[in-house]
Amino acid sequence: MPELERLAAHHAPAVLRFERENRAYFARYVPDRGDDFFTGYAARHAALLDEQERGTCHFHVLVGDHGAVLGRFNLVDVANGSAELGYRVAERAAGRGLAQEGVRRVCELARTEYGLRRLVASAALANPASWPCSGVPASCSTARCPAARWIWTGSPACGTCSTSARPTRPRPRRRALRPARTSAGACRGRG
Repeated sequence: MPELERLAAHHAPAVLRFERENRAYFARYVPDRGDDFFTGYAARHAALLDEQERGTCHFHVLVGDHGAVLGRFNLVDVANGSAELGYRVAERAAGRGLAQEGVRRVCELARTEYGLRRLVASAALANPASWPCSGVPASCSTARCPAARWIWTGSPACGTCSTSARPTRPRPRRRALRPARTSAGACRGRG
C-alpha cells in the first residue's frame, strides 16, 4: 500500500511531475491551474511548506513505488479546530480505493495529530466517484444537494467511519462577520 507522507521539500519534483502528468485529467473535474502554476512551481512549493510550518495548512502526498506521487491530500484554512479537506488522485491510480484510503488516513491525522474536530469537503457534481470519499452518498442528486457540499465532524462517511455526513446549505452571513482572507494564502488553492 502506498505511504501517506507529510509534504516536504524533497517531494517537489515528484509533485510537479504528478501535476503535469494529470493536468488534463484533473481539468475534467476542476478548473485548470494555469501555466503559471507549473512554471513557478518551485516558489509555490516553498510557500506551501512555509504555510505548513505556520500550521495554517497541512499537506500530504500519497507516495507509491520509486517515490511517485499517486495523490495529494490537503487540510487547508486550519482555524478554530476546523479545516477544509481537498484531494486529488492520479488518473492511473483511480478506481483502486486510494482516494478513500487517503481521506481516511488524513482524517485520522486531523484528529490525532492536528487536533481538528471539524472538516469540510466538497465533491464536484461532475465527479461522482469522489462523492463517497467526501461523505456524499452515492444517491445524492443535483436536486437534493445542488452545491454537493457536505460537512462532517470527525471523519467522513467513507464506508470505514462511524460518522455520517449530512447535507448543508450555506448560511448567509453578514460581510462584517466573515474572517478576512489574505491574498498571500497559498493554501487556498489546495497546493
